[in-house]
Amino acid sequence: MILRPSYSAAYRAIAARHVQQQQAAVATRFMSSNQPKKHLVTHEEGVHQTMKLPTAWRNKPLFRRQGDVRFKSGMEASKLLIAEAHRRDSHDAEYIDSIASTMECLSPLFDRNPRYAFVAKQLMEPERFIQFRVAWMDDLGVVRLNRGFRIQYSSSLGPYQGPLHLGPHVNAGLIKALGFDNVFSNGLTGYDVGSSVGGSDFNPFDKSEAEVQRFCQSYMTELAKYVGPDIDDPTMGMGVAEKEMGYLLGQYKRINSKFTSGNVPFMNKKSSEVPGKAAVLFAKEMLKDINQSLMGKRCLIIGSGKTARAIAAKLLEYGAIPLTFSDESGHVYEPSGIDGSKLRTISNIKLERGAMLGRYVISSTTAKFNEPSNIFDISCDLCFGCGPIKTINADAVTRLADNGCMGVIEAGHKNVTLDARQALKSRGVMYAPHIVTLTGVNIVHAHKHDLTDNTLEEEVHRIYNDVKSAATEFNARGDLFAGGSMVGFLRVADAMLAHGAI
Repeated sequence: MILRPSYSAAYRAIAARHVQQQQAAVATRFMSSNQPKKHLVTHEEGVHQTMKLPTAWRNKPLFRRQGDVRFKSGMEASKLLIAEAHRRDSHDAEYIDSIASTMECLSPLFDRNPRYAFVAKQLMEPERFIQFRVAWMDDLGVVRLNRGFRIQYSSSLGPYQGPLHLGPHVNAGLIKALGFDNVFSNGLTGYDVGSSVGGSDFNPFDKSEAEVQRFCQSYMTELAKYVGPDIDDPTMGMGVAEKEMGYLLGQYKRINSKFTSGNVPFMNKKSSEVPGKAAVLFAKEMLKDINQSLMGKRCLIIGSGKTARAIAAKLLEYGAIPLTFSDESGHVYEPSGIDGSKLRTISNIKLERGAMLGRYVISSTTAKFNEPSNIFDISCDLCFGCGPIKTINADAVTRLADNGCMGVIEAGHKNVTLDARQALKSRGVMYAPHIVTLTGVNIVHAHKHDLTDNTLEEEVHRIYNDVKSAATEFNARGDLFAGGSMVGFLRVADAMLAHGAI
């Protein structure tokens, strides 16, 4: 069939316009592919895909227990998730606190991408919770019993990894709360590592060395069924130092023939000082943002364990002045600062199991013991919390702020209470939360034998910038807890979405 000339010309014009449109589309795609990604956390566009998603996710019911329950905003979704946690686990106060504080921070994510609220609901339930009896014999030949725990919370990013905690305060609710927090702490590092936490209500500080060894061997006899290289790697935590890790590893080697992964020993003990060093490096990054340094800063240290002593040593390297240490007996205060010699004396005392800080005043003519009666009445520039859980409350924050403290660095697990966080924000005191500062162990695990001080500093700088940028992006400038929660959640949530309903 022969086309008419007028129709042929029109057809060619339409075809030419179509070719031009295709060329323009290709050029646009090429330019957009060369532009930097909108979100620094993921390799995808992340939450910025929200406007492209169908609105069906917002119309789906978040819960369907007694009728369909939907949400209209991110804050409403957060409140529904918190209410569900109260309904299921009202007896676990620490876990409820962790859920409430985290979900409130994630509400902007739920606004931009409602689908993340459904992932958060899934993340509220751990993959596996193990509780078992630990029977051991004391020095008098009496059989003693304790409870052992290991929660394997999330393996979305990789094999489980997390600390072991020993102490009379350890219970199922606390382990669950720490496991939930550890998901975000491990996730924000960017490494392929999951989240787990364990421990027991055994108090190692009032036991003999032989009793601690027998307990650790009994505990690991049961725990060995659930942990191992490339499965679940326990690390040091509260009440678990190098000696305890050595006893645990020794028993594991008696039971299992494989105890290495990639030529790195299982339950590596080389990370004992890294959490303290990392906490100081995060403080350094915070001060850099306000054009200040650690030089000459008077620092209050709460606690006297391995992390606290590592913090003091690192502070001395940067010219800062550690002032205090504390334990169950009270606190020691050196008005002119704790130098290297005094730090070595304190370390020698604390390396002896059950020894109290009060012994230090015998070797120092300038030290004050429990003067003033409240350690937070001491004037300082920075406060490093490495003590027991919930040591720093709202009253402590008020005292610190009144005495000129400019920042609180949470170098221990859940040292700062929820009301203390609000007080820190209202008083304008900088705050570095434990989910950000306690990433040093993961850095050791990722770099194995190649970790140097320069590498550690570079990794801390990278993590800090990720957290700070995420907080700024979601209108929470300076809120490192919100930024850390968002970064960690995004990485874990994207992996969970890829895995489906598991």
